[in-house]
Amino acid sequence: MKATEERIPKELFEPAQINQLNNEKIAKPSLNFWQDSWLRVRKNKGAIIALVVLIFLTFMAFVGPYMNDYTFDEQNLAHANLPPRVPVLENFGILDGTSERNGQTFNMYELKGIEDYYWFGTDSLGRDIFTRLWKGTQVSLYIAVVATLIDVFIGVAYGGISAYYGGRVDNIMQRILEILAGIPNLVIVILMILVLEPGITSIILALALTGWIGMARVVRGQVLKLKNQEFVLASKTLGASDAKIIFKHLIPNLAGIIIINTMFTIPSAIFFEAFLSFIGLGLQPPLASLGTLIDDGYKTMQFLPHALFFPALVLSLLLIAFNLLADGLRDAFDPKMRD
Repeated sequence: MKATEERIPKELFEPAQINQLNNEKIAKPSLNFWQDSWLRVRKNKGAIIALVVLIFLTFMAFVGPYMNDYTFDEQNLAHANLPPRVPVLENFGILDGTSERNGQTFNMYELKGIEDYYWFGTDSLGRDIFTRLWKGTQVSLYIAVVATLIDVFIGVAYGGISAYYGGRVDNIMQRILEILAGIPNLVIVILMILVLEPGITSIILALALTGWIGMARVVRGQVLKLKNQEFVLASKTLGASDAKIIFKHLIPNLAGIIIINTMFTIPSAIFFEAFLSFIGLGLQPPLASLGTLIDDGYKTMQFLPHALFFPALVLSLLLIAFNLLADGLRDAFDPKMRD
């Protein structure tokens, strides 16, 4: 017993000194909804890589057309159908301006006596594909973003009003929605082209006329859940107007869902624009978009595969990046997905 007392000091048996001021001290910093969501997005490596890819492609879409001395619509038939040729890389046998014809390899630049460099080659009219690619990416992004913003504005307002007032108003608005949803997008596009000239405006209007239906349905379903919550009833009790309740209380609580659906809508609009241009219902020459470039490259795919490869690669990267980023945002904003 004495040996045990000698080994264990008596101070260890005294009550611990507890500082009452530290009982309610918060160890982690206080984060709002957006800061917490951003931390969750940062943990998703796929979403971060997708964000970097989108930033790079967007930067190139606006800067790329001015990185050389060619314009997107400049034609030079003497330089038609040239393969890619890049300085420095040509010394390593990569993108050196050679092309294979009938089993034999030729340097098309030397055969035509051309000293210029076309980084992505040229098309059948001698236009620089590098410049046209980034100009086309710019046009495709512009069409998709503008059409999506119109969809978001109309869809959020329509779905919010329909769900908030309910009853006969909701029934009438939903019947109109079902009628519009039953009309194929392609029919609307053809009608728009018959009324308007084929171009950016007609494509944006065609995408916007029915693209907001999905957003309206999602917003309506969420507003139906929120409109009977306590904070909405409290606002009504305090005499807040319907418009204030919808746009100040309900819509901000739907911000996460709206952003997620917007991120899924943009790649759909990009693909739809590319599809229209590919079948000849979209932009007309000399304007460029990813769809028109893929259409041009498809015609010469057998002997000029680079004309199809580069626009198809950019289109694929855009679609994959937007979808990966949308998945990451959905995991960050959706409380059910929290770990």
